[in-house]
Amino acid sequence: MTTSSNIDTRIDFLLIFDVENGNPNGDPDAGNSPRVDPETGFGLVSDVCLKRKLRNWVALAKSGADGEPAPGYDIYVKERAILNQQHARAYEATGLKKGDAGAVDAARAWMCQTFFDVRMFGAVMSTQINAGQVRGPVQITFARSADRITPLEQSITRMAVTTEAESKTQDGGNRTMGRKEIIPYALYVAHGFFSPHLARQTGFSADDLAVLRAALGGMFEIDRSAARGTMTSRRCIAFEHESALGNAPAQRLFERVRIMRTATDGPARHYDDYSITLSPDALPSGITMHEWI
Repeated sequence: MTTSSNIDTRIDFLLIFDVENGNPNGDPDAGNSPRVDPETGFGLVSDVCLKRKLRNWVALAKSGADGEPAPGYDIYVKERAILNQQHARAYEATGLKKGDAGAVDAARAWMCQTFFDVRMFGAVMSTQINAGQVRGPVQITFARSADRITPLEQSITRMAVTTEAESKTQDGGNRTMGRKEIIPYALYVAHGFFSPHLARQTGFSADDLAVLRAALGGMFEIDRSAARGTMTSRRCIAFEHESALGNAPAQRLFERVRIMRTATDGPARHYDDYSITLSPDALPSGITMHEWI
């Protein structure tokens, strides 16, 4: 990969991850059940979910002992953040006021320099305190499972109630019932894209790309939860082009990665139940394949 400050070539990448006995991304409109394509039965994980985990990893990895982010690695979209207050910080830092000539451009540049996720994913910041809009050089798609999934609904019991009034209505010693939906096992694939043209506009550098690569490998390691079971980044395969515009369509490259079931005597329950094969010899001219994970 290039080691210069700027990245001058297009990169398309494919992230393969799995879940075991967990819910990788619940749908709040469906009782927080695992997301499923109703027409095919294949599982889904939203791009927003994956970007949330990447942001969380960077926030931890790039914070000091005092919890303060390293310069350039603050996170714009984080829990309980008030976005207009972040925009106001940009105006305070630049010494400009709303309506001043060039204020929006200066605020946008400051936001890119300060917030890693703005520099990477972009953001719409043209709200009450206008800090402009940014198109990010890194985009990630919804992930889709390699096979159909069958969520299992499990009943669970809590040995306590919330209020005293509720305890008087319980006949089973303050036990309350609930449910949890899990996927026994599923392997997911998400696609990602990097544009050097947009990277130059936001200041996304080779160092930032290294942080992204590390985050793709470690984002599930710092996001453990009983509800999510065991989630693991298994492989991330990147296709680097020789040119900024690219030497081949992304889909032709992704099709070089084949995921096949190796066991046919029952449902998949482990990563070893799949075979992932690559075809580097069949790559179009001008494409180099890298294993990021």
